[in-house]
Amino acid sequence: MAQQPRLDLALDTYECIVLYPGPAGRDLPEETVRRLQADHAGYMGALQRRGVVLVAGSVDGPAREPDAPLGFGLARTGSVDDVRTVLEADPAVRAGLYRVEVLTFHCPAGSLEFPLAKAAS
Repeated sequence: MAQQPRLDLALDTYECIVLYPGPAGRDLPEETVRRLQADHAGYMGALQRRGVVLVAGSVDGPAREPDAPLGFGLARTGSVDDVRTVLEADPAVRAGLYRVEVLTFHCPAGSLEFPLAKAAS
């Protein structure tokens, strides 16, 4: 496991959420994919309203094989494992449309703000 960088400045720590295509994604019927995408959007919206996820959205860019990321988000709970557990309960992740990785993200203290998360609190 990587250690926190040794810098002479204060750092904020977040959980970085990266969403990838899941193992079943290519095999699911289009109607099921649309339903799971809607379920995923609703689930993520609920996590944002509860303050679990601070920001989340899709990523677009040149495809990187074999597994280009589809989405990115940040949470700040203090536990990568807790965030992973919550995101693995996402209906689209459970169905295999997506898979999720959660990493620790460090940045200079005070450098990020989440006005929508503050409004929801």
